[in-house]
Amino acid sequence: MTAPDLDRLGNVRTDWTLDEARALFALPFNDLLFQAQRIHRRNFDPNRVQVSTLLSIKTGACPEDCAYCPQSVRYETGVGREELLDLGEVIEAARAAKGNGATRFCMGAAYRNPKPKQLEQIKAMVREVHALGLETCATLGMLTPEQARELKDAGLDYYNHNLDTSEAYYGEIITTRTYQDRLDTLQAVRDAGLAVCCGGILGMGETDLDRVQLLHTLATLPQHPESVPINQLVQVEGTPLHGLPPLDPLDLVRTIATARLLMPKSYLRLSAGRNDMSDAVQALCFLAGANSIFYGERLLTTPNPGRSRDEELFARLGLSAERSSANGADPDADDPAPCVDRPAARAPA
Repeated sequence: MTAPDLDRLGNVRTDWTLDEARALFALPFNDLLFQAQRIHRRNFDPNRVQVSTLLSIKTGACPEDCAYCPQSVRYETGVGREELLDLGEVIEAARAAKGNGATRFCMGAAYRNPKPKQLEQIKAMVREVHALGLETCATLGMLTPEQARELKDAGLDYYNHNLDTSEAYYGEIITTRTYQDRLDTLQAVRDAGLAVCCGGILGMGETDLDRVQLLHTLATLPQHPESVPINQLVQVEGTPLHGLPPLDPLDLVRTIATARLLMPKSYLRLSAGRNDMSDAVQALCFLAGANSIFYGERLLTTPNPGRSRDEELFARLGLSAERSSANGADPDADDPAPCVDRPAARAPA
């Protein structure tokens, strides 16, 4: 494995070699974090964090066999089947999210792929949430090119469709759709003009090489995802992955830092699993380049730190919530331009 070319770090590239990605991942921990924070400051205010809220608009009874998911109909996890929420419930939740400081509202439905009637209802939700001045995001399973265009026309800003893990390890986690199915949906989303939210899950029994290969796949897409969620597996009794050894927190931090170097302008979201992370681990993740989180006590069906805990953590770290993430700008910041290798003093949230 050759030494990484540190002089090229910070350039937006989609031609990374796997060997280059492995070399970055293998840097001494302190060197890796130093480089990641340096590049992070070139593109973002290091003390601002974008805040999103995720609402499950349709829960349970998913026909897929994703080994991590408590919503699969194939596993006994205690998650009941719920129909698509009413429009009024979604609007109420979106208003509350905005009042709590969220700038993006994400709607998740446990579908393999949405049917026409379901998509019509979801498009109405998107229109109403968009009218509230929130960025809109949805995760609904696989999409056809036409469905992606319909969602775009309804006002959807982002579509989330995770790759979950490396292509080599993927078959150990999911058999009901292929890796290429996921890549095809990402292409349909991109072709429709939607921003892409795509990441993965750590702690599913994968190797370091699998983690690097996942990041390499994301970083060599024709265009980097605008948002990259990095999830830590939340083990749920009844799923095949329940009982695995817990993820080493430093592996999580190392993965985030590598992602920051490979995708310097993408938002990196510290997503599922934060409820099991110490404040110190989360602080290291922010240092490594994470700059987005989900607010709220639940992520679909699994627990998430409550708002008060996040506010306390932000205050301790001198972080504040980004007021508007439209085009990556913050109109309430003293200097809306990206920080260049310098700290910024901000009032805590």
